[in-house]
Amino acid sequence: MPELPEVETIKESLKRDIDKKIIESVEVKNRKFREIIPNDFEDVISNTSIKKIYRIAKYIVIDLSNHYSIIWHFGMSGRIKFMDNINNLDKHDHIIIKTNNGYIIYNDARRFGLITYTKTNDIKNHHIFSKIGIDPFDSNLDATYLLDKLKNKNIEIKVALLDQSIINGIGNIYASEALYDARISPFKKSCNINTDEASRLINSVRKILNKAIKAGGSTLRDYKKPDGSTGYFQNEHCVYNKTGQRCPNCCCDLSKTQGIKKATQGGRSTFFCETLQKEEH
Repeated sequence: MPELPEVETIKESLKRDIDKKIIESVEVKNRKFREIIPNDFEDVISNTSIKKIYRIAKYIVIDLSNHYSIIWHFGMSGRIKFMDNINNLDKHDHIIIKTNNGYIIYNDARRFGLITYTKTNDIKNHHIFSKIGIDPFDSNLDATYLLDKLKNKNIEIKVALLDQSIINGIGNIYASEALYDARISPFKKSCNINTDEASRLINSVRKILNKAIKAGGSTLRDYKKPDGSTGYFQNEHCVYNKTGQRCPNCCCDLSKTQGIKKATQGGRSTFFCETLQKEEH
């Protein structure tokens, strides 16, 4: 699933190619996604100009000249493609948006994604965003905020990082990488995080996300940029999907430590260095 860096990369690509452009027509070939695409989606979106493109959490929002906004999420396998023509469509190309600068194609093999619309003035009240937490780059995200959100949570900090109602946009890859960078055990209880750890973790989250954005995100399976190229932050992962390897900052004896460990938390894989991320009691 595209996480914040991947969505940010897609957003910037959209801004370069279609910001301030005109949506001439829309064709929806399949309406059955995570939420059914509204029957009037084509009528609402067509013959409008794009006023603004931005990101909320892992969603892209496109404000239109008719005071409606597109809300777009890519699910597990969704991706956007830019094409000059539609002569060679794929069977999973479900939505075709024609602009005066080419075509935007939404391809989603599993159809776990979402695309809908709402009135621009109501965007913050839309049910998708009603329980969304603070953005990782919001200046209001500090140790005080984070400790207040964690103080009554008897869950492991890795699980808390994936809770979109606390901090939005952080997915499994970047939660593991940020905890490693902050030298915090993924198993530490959220309510036991102290002020210093909260500050370190926020700094590490921002550091890792910024590095991933600059690298165009991580391509592990389905993710590609709209131009078809891949991200390369997977080449900079320190622990994610590195089971059995020595982490870049460790000099442990692999014969004794067996290197980076893999565990399951909240149904998701966690990767960590037992030597540098010791759980304190």
